[in-house]
Amino acid sequence: MKRTIFILFFLIFSSVNSQDKMKLKTPTYLQKGDTIAIVAPAGILKNRKHVIDRAKDLAESWGLKVVYGKHMFNQEHHFAGTDEQRCEDFQKALDNPNIKAIWSARGGYGSVRILDRLDFTKFLENPKWIIGYSDITAFHNHIHNLGIETLHAMMGTSMQDKVEDIEETITTFRKALFGESLRYEIQSSKYNREGDVSGELVGGNIAILASMLGSDSQMSTKGKILFIEEIGEYKYSIDRMLQSLKRAGYFNGVNGVLVGDMTKIKKNTTPWGSSIEQLILDVVPNEIPVLFNFPAGHEPDNRALIMGREVELQIGENTSNVIFK
Repeated sequence: MKRTIFILFFLIFSSVNSQDKMKLKTPTYLQKGDTIAIVAPAGILKNRKHVIDRAKDLAESWGLKVVYGKHMFNQEHHFAGTDEQRCEDFQKALDNPNIKAIWSARGGYGSVRILDRLDFTKFLENPKWIIGYSDITAFHNHIHNLGIETLHAMMGTSMQDKVEDIEETITTFRKALFGESLRYEIQSSKYNREGDVSGELVGGNIAILASMLGSDSQMSTKGKILFIEEIGEYKYSIDRMLQSLKRAGYFNGVNGVLVGDMTKIKKNTTPWGSSIEQLILDVVPNEIPVLFNFPAGHEPDNRALIMGREVELQIGENTSNVIFK
């Protein structure tokens, strides 16, 4: 009996370890003539059809065909339609072999409400790019655990900004979608912890990462590079979420941390007492390299990131590089 229990434990432990080290599958890169679907899995798109139409025009200028989710412009209080309607649009896009990518119209909140309603069977047989950021972190996490890479990049509503203000956002999105190499060089922050590390890129919006804890969508970060970004929170709230992640083991064995935009941080009546950078450094163990000010998140300059792809961080005194393998 004891031998049987030991063998079962060994097999489970070995399976977990092999899953952590398993190379994720890359969906087929897009080519001219391919079709992408724009769907709204979360927040409402009130008075934004003209913005989504601009996103459609952008994709079509690259030689792609674009279809809209049937219920995308529906309105159900906070959401772009009921959970059933949003799930239906996403499921149809997952199952349709002619659709090569699913582009989120916007984030907001709501993706987690449909995750467990979706059937990923056909998607796993024929993986396609899932694209978005912010609330779409829920999909990045969940699909990472299914063994497929995803794309943290601009959404349809990003086209509300002037094209000249989001030039890098658009360019890097197109490069990632069509399989061109991604390499970024940025000016180093005085808060950086220098080092040269590599690993699979995981993570996303801090609030969504915290909301995934304890579920099937919680990721392993061991041996990986953790990306984080946030918007519209108090510093104490960000600290609370990061402390929750830390207590759940998110920083145990992580190779490095890539910090994106920390946008619209709210001011509390009681001052926090340190910068947002120092707040993060106080959470991340001292031996782990940290790269701040990477342009990804809720600012107009939102560079594309391939989630689940091997990435190298070269964090230097004056400049730092983020190189996708």
